Amino acid sequence: MENVVFTQLSIPELRTIFRQEIEAVLSQHVLPLPQSEADEIGSIALAQEITGLARPTIYGLVAQSKIPCMKRGKKLYFSRKELTDWIRQGKRKTIADIEAEADGYLSDKEKRKSAEQRATR
Repeated sequence: MENVVFTQLSIPELRTIFRQEIEAVLSQHVLPLPQSEADEIGSIALAQEITGLARPTIYGLVAQSKIPCMKRGKKLYFSRKELTDWIRQGKRKTIADIEAEADGYLSDKEKRKSAEQRATR
């Protein structure tokens, strides 16, 4: 036999109660961000891990201001996110990318040339 409960609460009041209960349960079970999504700050060991470069190479890049880093006192700090973005910026173009860029440049140049010819008529 089913349990039947009668109440004098209105539907909006019931919705409010349900919403509060659901929010309470969800707030107790919040999952932490995965480590890969959080921006981790670390020492040169982190930079070595991410880039795969040797310690002297990293120090050389820092001296040339070619790698993103932060400095407090005598200690260097690196951001995981900034290093991965820096690595992605070094992406080499494929032959197809270069050809597409050249085609775009040439078509723009032809459009400008024909526009100049029309303007001088």
